[in-house]
Amino acid sequence: MQPSNLLQSDTSYLRRLPSPIGRIELTSDGESVTGLAIENSGTLPREHEDERSCAVLDEAARQLTEYFSGTRRSFELPLAAVGTDFQRSVWHQLNQLPFGSAVSYADIGRATGRPTAGRAVGGAVGANPIPIIVPCHRVLASNQRITGYSGGDGIPTKVWLLDHEGISHR
Repeated sequence: MQPSNLLQSDTSYLRRLPSPIGRIELTSDGESVTGLAIENSGTLPREHEDERSCAVLDEAARQLTEYFSGTRRSFELPLAAVGTDFQRSVWHQLNQLPFGSAVSYADIGRATGRPTAGRAVGGAVGANPIPIIVPCHRVLASNQRITGYSGGDGIPTKVWLLDHEGISHR
C-alpha cells in the first residue's frame, strides 16, 4: 500500500460496488482513492450523484472484490486521505497492520508517541475516510472488545470484517 499525498481532497470520481456488508461507495481525485463509504440503512453518502469511474477506482473495486472473496490480504492502491497530522499518523499505523491481526487503541497511541491518548486515537480511527483499505476495523479495546465502528451499520459491520479475517474479538 502506498500512502501517497495525504492532503488532497478533490473527489471528482465516484464508483459503487456490491459487497457482503452492503454497497460500497469509492471516491477518487483521479490519481488516488480519497474515500470509501459503506452503505448504512440502505443509503450511501453520494447516492444522488452519478457514477464516474477512473482507473484507480476500477483497480480499488477489483482489489476489494478479491478481499471479500478471500483471495486478497492487502491493498496496493495510492491513497489521499485528508486529516490532521495526528490523524494521518494513526492512519499510517493502521496501514502497517497485516490481515488477520489486531491492535489496541493503546498500542496505536504508543506507536504514534502519545501513549495516553486513547480517546484521541479512537477519534482518529473513527475519522478514517478510507475504511477496510486502511484497516481501522482491526483496532480493538485492550481486552479484545469491540467498542464501536463508524462504518456501515456499525458494530455488525465490524464483526463481519473481523470474522472474515479470523480476528478474535468479544
